[in-house]
Amino acid sequence: MNIGNAQICPKCSLPKELCICQEISKEEQLIKVKIEKRRYGRKVTVIEGLDPEEVNLPDLLTKLKSANACGGTSKDNRIELQGDHRRQVRKLLIKWGFPQDNIVIQ
Repeated sequence: MNIGNAQICPKCSLPKELCICQEISKEEQLIKVKIEKRRYGRKVTVIEGLDPEEVNLPDLLTKLKSANACGGTSKDNRIELQGDHRRQVRKLLIKWGFPQDNIVIQ
C-alpha cells in the first residue's frame, strides 16, 4: 500500500522504514541446528525451524555457504550444509539478528 511516497506494511500498518514485522518474526522462531550422518559417515548440518514466509531461505543459504566455505541446499523448509558447522552457524545467526535464546544446538 502506498500513501504519498511512503510505503505501508500490510501486516503492522507502519511505514516500511519503521516496520518491525521482520524483527518480531525472528523472535518467534525456534531454530534447531543439528547434525545428521549420511552415507559413508559424512556429516550434514541441518537448520530447521525457519519460517520460509518470513525469512528468505535461498538468501540465507547463500550467506551461510559463503561464510562456512561449504556446499549446501535448501529443501522442505530446512537448510542443509555439508560438514559439521553447528557452532559457526549459531554465531552467524546471532550476528544476523536472530535471538540467542531461540537457537538450539542438538
